[in-house]
Amino acid sequence: MITTKNIILDPHKTLRTRSKEVEAPISDKDKKILRSLMEYVKASQDEELCKKYDLKPGIGLAAPQINVGKRMIAVHIPDSENPKNTVSYALYNPKIISHSATKSYLATGEGCLSVAKEIKGYVPRYSRIKVVGYDENNEKITLRLDGLPAICFQHEIDHINGVLFYDHINKENPFDVPDDYEKL
Repeated sequence: MITTKNIILDPHKTLRTRSKEVEAPISDKDKKILRSLMEYVKASQDEELCKKYDLKPGIGLAAPQINVGKRMIAVHIPDSENPKNTVSYALYNPKIISHSATKSYLATGEGCLSVAKEIKGYVPRYSRIKVVGYDENNEKITLRLDGLPAICFQHEIDHINGVLFYDHINKENPFDVPDDYEKL
């Protein structure tokens, strides 16, 4: 099982390197990595498992964060009020194929398991995105996302492109956002 000790921290060079495509069909070795990413994210949302394994909570994790330069991500965002709305995917070779013109940002800012220091500021993201990727069974998955899931997928896809969330923050005025941006 991946633990917090396996997560590399900025400024590690893997975090700034564009990851390689995963060869299809996915190998057993890569399936194991994909599953372990999801296992971490789910376990990190369980208070008892966090204490037991010393995990930092998260809703997404990308392979570069465990020093694997491959295009793999896992996102798990439960919806306790309506479990059918839970967003839970482990994908390889995910791509954003379209996005809205409108943008949004998290009012609390973004954080990252690979960035140890708190970096304040708003991170502009597309409000809605369409993502295509492949699951461990080599099935093509197409997702239309908005709100927190859209932001999380953009954050994780940034990781496989060697980009960190704070790269998007306005350096001159970190809390400046245009009036037409949606606050989440």
